[in-house]
Amino acid sequence: MPKPLIGLSGRRRAGARIRGFPPVFVDVEVDLYIAHYAQAVHAAGAIAVHVPLDADPADVVPRLDAVLLTGGEDVAACLYADRLHEQVYDGIDPFAERAAGFDNDTVSAVDAVPMLARSDGEHSNSPAADRVPLRDAFEIALLDAAVNSGLPVLGICRGPQLINIAAGGTLHQHLPEHAATDGPPDATPHTVITVEGSQLHRMYGPEVAVNSLHHQAVDQLGDGYIATAHSPDGIIEGIEHAELPILAVQWHPELMTGALADPCFRWLVDNAST
Repeated sequence: MPKPLIGLSGRRRAGARIRGFPPVFVDVEVDLYIAHYAQAVHAAGAIAVHVPLDADPADVVPRLDAVLLTGGEDVAACLYADRLHEQVYDGIDPFAERAAGFDNDTVSAVDAVPMLARSDGEHSNSPAADRVPLRDAFEIALLDAAVNSGLPVLGICRGPQLINIAAGGTLHQHLPEHAATDGPPDATPHTVITVEGSQLHRMYGPEVAVNSLHHQAVDQLGDGYIATAHSPDGIIEGIEHAELPILAVQWHPELMTGALADPCFRWLVDNAST
């Protein structure tokens, strides 16, 4: 039986952002994602394939068996909030993800993100927002296509945030106490407590130590989603869809010690194989 194909979203950057690139490639577009995602997917028994921002999700998703929405920059606040917190980076996240590069190009919100359009033609979350970053629009369209095809979806860090926004939810815009970015990426500054009976509880047990590399998190839940893991201060760290095979965690399991055996990736591959 062929191994499942798992589609990974990623980032688009200018060559100038890549250390060691010759000067001639300063303005060349580069697609990338953290290699640990693909390594964990491969270790779980599947094949990771990059889904570029230029692809039409309607063409790509029928060839995939699952989708993994990866981490990265802040999702545009205009998709869920009327105003921007002063510490939200309006296109530039705390790690300067959008300081330069091409996935900050914008596209029409209603045309590119039909899930967020209302029948009256206004934007569902912010009537004043008529354009959104390319990556945000693309990933919501990719999620929409995956849902319509019944594919399992795993979201990591930015992933649960985008999934929740696509379902009409909101985010905490700035949680500096959760951005533990000064140490190694596998450091575990806190634990998360899972909800009994949830998929995350079955995978990790009642409590698991995690890394914490984010400054945003799910606030009000979108339609159909359940909070199934929380940090000790009550912040949502894991969500699951009540009916669909969609699971998302706020931490980065691909960067943790033991990532190659992490149950998140096994869950994704097992569901991709059914």
